Amino acid sequence: MAVPKSRWSKMRSRRSRRNWKLSAPGLVECPQCHELKMSHRVCKNCGYYDGREIIEQDI
Repeated sequence: MAVPKSRWSKMRSRRSRRNWKLSAPGLVECPQCHELKMSHRVCKNCGYYDGREIIEQDI
């Protein structure tokens, strides 16, 4: 079984962990309804993607 040769210090552990963050999602404006949506996804507001209606919405 593998055993580490020496223990990492608290500072070294924290330094390796400090860049482990969530990034903000890439939001773009929907060309149909001008709401913010995630890129390369169907718009939740109007149901359009790439100029075509994918999900029929009851308005």
